[in-house]
Amino acid sequence: MTAAKTAATTAAPGRPWYSPGSLRAKLLLWLVLVHLLAAVGVAWFTYASYDRLIVTSKDDQMQTLAESYAGNANVPELRPTDQRSIFERGAFVIQVWNGRGELLASSWPELAMARQPAEGMSTVRMASGDEDEVWRVYSTGPAADADRFQVQVIQNGGFVRRLVTKRALSLTAPIALLLPMSLAVLWLVVWTSSRKLRSVALDVAAQDERSLSELSVSGVPAEIAPLVEAFNSLLGRLRQAFAVQRRFVQDAAHELRTPIAAIGLQLDNMRAEVPAEVIDEHYVHLKGGVTRAQHLIEQLLRLSRQESSTEPEAPVQLDVASVLRDSVAQLMVIADRRRIDVGFEGGTAATVTAPPTELRSIFDNLIDNALRHSPEGGVVDVRLHEVEGRPVVDVVDNGPGIPPALIDRAFDRFFRVPGTAAEGSGLGLAIARMAAQRNGLRIVLANRHDSQGRQAGLQARVHLMGDPSVGGAAA
Repeated sequence: MTAAKTAATTAAPGRPWYSPGSLRAKLLLWLVLVHLLAAVGVAWFTYASYDRLIVTSKDDQMQTLAESYAGNANVPELRPTDQRSIFERGAFVIQVWNGRGELLASSWPELAMARQPAEGMSTVRMASGDEDEVWRVYSTGPAADADRFQVQVIQNGGFVRRLVTKRALSLTAPIALLLPMSLAVLWLVVWTSSRKLRSVALDVAAQDERSLSELSVSGVPAEIAPLVEAFNSLLGRLRQAFAVQRRFVQDAAHELRTPIAAIGLQLDNMRAEVPAEVIDEHYVHLKGGVTRAQHLIEQLLRLSRQESSTEPEAPVQLDVASVLRDSVAQLMVIADRRRIDVGFEGGTAATVTAPPTELRSIFDNLIDNALRHSPEGGVVDVRLHEVEGRPVVDVVDNGPGIPPALIDRAFDRFFRVPGTAAEGSGLGLAIARMAAQRNGLRIVLANRHDSQGRQAGLQARVHLMGDPSVGGAAA
């Protein structure tokens, strides 16, 4: 797994759900607002309906009671009413007046309610600011005959308001209890749907240039399926484009190997027939160019095979010291030709689970890079040791190093430090880093300095435990 793929995998699920750009957050926000507005609307409608129902019912009762008392021939005997019944149970207060405006009887004399001048319902406020001082009054109207009665039926307005509120709340309470349950169900549905989207995002993040497999559309919401299918179509075109590119590189490299090798043989044959004093200098330059071309072709083939391997070699547990010794032995031909002293020191034991050819490719390219950039008669040391309790491999040379401003570009393909005279294609470090990343390892380059602080070579360190965020492969 590459570092970029790992970063995408870990970053995608970490995004907070309340992000302003989150579709889930917007959907939940609007659903919550709609439910709250619906709950407020239902509560208001219920209150208004109960207010009209209860008030109308009480008005009818008050009118019927008032007219029944007004039709009596004699002053009716009224049953006394106490304050608690009036304010807590809504008992009616009845007043009987004669045609001359005299109060003849009252079921609660403490209520100093004046006679109403008109017939029908009216509202009287006895004091400001107190709901219990508001009274609803039905009056039969002033009597035309002095012997007739005017009856007023009075009920406390605060009791009616409380009754309406109580009845409305009793009806809307189930809705209020249902609201959080409804929101919980909505959250579950949205979370379940977005979970599949997160799964698709993880599948996308797991893709790399070696495995552009199609994404599964099973279980994907119908609204998202066209997007996944379009992405699968794009992946198919990318696979085709990568395959064409890799075939071109491989075919070109294969076609170039034979003529370049033939040119090298012809140069060797020609040297024996031409006087040495005439050809020596030109031959050295020409032979060096042919050698670099051969090396470049081999590196291109190796890079193309690494990238096009859809069925990578199975990883096995490898002894790092043994692989390093094989790499050093394989490259001793170059070291002997340039009279470079190569040393190996295995100060610790370490094993790595990786494909053998890929681990070997990492060490081969790092050691080959050190040999090519060290001066003739120089020194290259290969050390397997521990740093802060973790195993590392150091490949150290005494070459010119890399300018600090360019060290981050050293892993770019075909990059060579300006002014360097060493033979090379600029692909070795790129190939080594690709193989390391695929196996959870990490390569770090650092310049070396002598006691006077002058640059004195380069150190390539392979962390066998890799990045904690990537996951190591060492055992």
